Amino acid sequence: MNEFLFGIYPYIALTVLAVGSIVRYERDPFTWKSSSSQLLRRKQLILGSVLFHVGVLAIFGGHLVGLLTPLSVWHALGVPSSVKQIIAIVLGGTAGIAMLAGGLMLAHRRLFDARIRARSSFADTAVLLMLLVQVILGLMTIIVSLGHLDGEEMTKFMRWAGGIFTLDGNAASYIEDVNILFKLHIFFGLTIFLVFPFTRLVHMLSAPVRYLWRPGYQIVRTRKGKKL
Repeated sequence: MNEFLFGIYPYIALTVLAVGSIVRYERDPFTWKSSSSQLLRRKQLILGSVLFHVGVLAIFGGHLVGLLTPLSVWHALGVPSSVKQIIAIVLGGTAGIAMLAGGLMLAHRRLFDARIRARSSFADTAVLLMLLVQVILGLMTIIVSLGHLDGEEMTKFMRWAGGIFTLDGNAASYIEDVNILFKLHIFFGLTIFLVFPFTRLVHMLSAPVRYLWRPGYQIVRTRKGKKL
């Protein structure tokens, strides 16, 4: 089971992510969007959305750099594994709390406002709840990581991630003995990749860095040339 979940499943999830996204963009380009509900409970949307998206982008960037940058590069920069572990805990924890706070606001808005709930699809709600579960698992792993400040535990995940992308047949064995919370966190992350092409998450592929400096949200209605 460990070999399947962490040695085979990653390739299934990444293949569906890549191929599914391309097929959706080619076949249904008009569904490639994040449906706006800007006119409903706008203040809660803005605060929740900012916290959520900043947290997501920070976490994604941190995981990308932290897991896929070779250990030799960190050592060449003079950053030992223990320091890298502490940086990951502090920055990841801060971003995770921001994402969780924003995500809970968005989930409350979507689940408890009848008008927004009526125009939300099952996929919209499901993927938001999946992301909330994922960030909660991520924050819970910090508690475990505090007992491994030497950075050796993180090294296992770096070897696993690098092994997946270099087609290392032993990749799954590198994390065989890690805490179950880490395994659940990885599994949920891969599952989010798997469902990615079939949800509103695809809009993240359209230059997501624009969230950091765009002047406003999608304008969904105008009246006499003025923004509503």
